[in-house]
Amino acid sequence: MRRRTKFVVYSLLIPVFRTFLRSKLHRATITAADPDYEGSISLDRAFCRAAGLLEFEQVDVLDVNNGARFTTYVIYGETGQVQVNGAAARLVRPGDLVIVLAYCGLAPDQVATHSARVVLMGPDNIIVATEDKPVAAA
Repeated sequence: MRRRTKFVVYSLLIPVFRTFLRSKLHRATITAADPDYEGSISLDRAFCRAAGLLEFEQVDVLDVNNGARFTTYVIYGETGQVQVNGAAARLVRPGDLVIVLAYCGLAPDQVATHSARVVLMGPDNIIVATEDKPVAAA
């Protein structure tokens, strides 16, 4: 006699989170790069406030000049400062333009009301504009 095995399928109502841009510093200028520091990106607190970035928050950094991309975390820096520290400092040079991105995970019901904060930077790391960009309908 063969023994029958029952398979039980559980239906879990777990929302699928999708990753969206939360905030962006667009075309900030690297002021310094210090490979001997323990790692991170030092950002002016005013830039962090404008973009809604918190200290120790994970960010991606994209170098416009050379195409390098890396992930690090934010620490608060001096006025006007955009300094890459640690090993990633070898991927940038002072004067390079970078884009700093932070992301968030959203449940399907949160997507329609989400807006990304975009901070446009000008020469000498002056904030030129701040925009909230809503998610466009597909």
